[in-house]
Amino acid sequence: MWAHRLIAPYEFERIEVPDLTEHQLGEDQVLLSFVAAGVCGSDLPAFRGAQGRLAGDSGACAAEKNGFPIHEIVGDVIASRHPRHRPGDRVVGWASGFDGLMQRVIADGEGLAGYDPTLAPAHAVGLQPLACVLYAVEQLPDLAGRHVAVLGQGSIGLLFSAVAKAAGARRVTGVDPVDRREVAAAFGVDTVVQSTSDRWVHHLDTADRPEIVIEAVGHQVATLNHAIEAVAPGGTVFYFGVPDDDSYPISMRTMLRNNLTLISGVTRDRGRMLEAAGKFAAEHPELLGGYVTHVFGCQDVQAAFELASRPVPDRVKIAIVA
Repeated sequence: MWAHRLIAPYEFERIEVPDLTEHQLGEDQVLLSFVAAGVCGSDLPAFRGAQGRLAGDSGACAAEKNGFPIHEIVGDVIASRHPRHRPGDRVVGWASGFDGLMQRVIADGEGLAGYDPTLAPAHAVGLQPLACVLYAVEQLPDLAGRHVAVLGQGSIGLLFSAVAKAAGARRVTGVDPVDRREVAAAFGVDTVVQSTSDRWVHHLDTADRPEIVIEAVGHQVATLNHAIEAVAPGGTVFYFGVPDDDSYPISMRTMLRNNLTLISGVTRDRGRMLEAAGKFAAEHPELLGGYVTHVFGCQDVQAAFELASRPVPDRVKIAIVA
């Protein structure tokens, strides 16, 4: 079967490896045939050569791990040891080993769910990040009638903007140095700010501070503190994403004096959240079609990641299809 692996910073190679089989399945695992995948911002540090903490990420020049670093996947079930999944089912969710760039993938069944079969596979990859965003919003106070600011208007930040608006936010402010004016309205953004988060904070009027700030920039230490500086007294900051560093310095004085709440965390109850994402997408049928802006074949993984690494205004989500 085919597989891609990183052999150096910014460099994939396509190789042939032995087929994964149902005999390799552990309890509650599922064997999938690759249908589609999404490129996530959390995949990009590995593409650039940074060493993560996943098992098998031990290469000398790059991960050199088959299928790495894709985790957003759509696949057809070949074999299953999970009671919810049967051969022939088409599912979406997590490639739990972050090894989804292979013709066959073994994944934990709890992180997979069926979805509306009329949804194109390239669009269906958006259900996994949407599930993560919906879970995060569940942890926040009620957004109805509130001013919500989202730092970072990449593929995750735009989903946060759309979900916040759908939840009744009075105003959604999107902050990003990339010009997102052409796509912002489709994702519920009321105020588009083309700026880095530090410059935005320094020019933010005290009376205009949002009650909720979501840090969806990712892979930068300073931006969390910008969110804390920006939020109104008594407000809430949500830090979303996988941190690259163990320690993030924040202003505890600001946290204390302004009675702020800081929330973070990974997505739990994944099957339920994937089903919630499917329902949300059905209620907002235009969302995923506008979300997935670029589609590459599985032979063009290198080009897909190179585009994902560039700040292009009209690029939101990139899908890779079989």
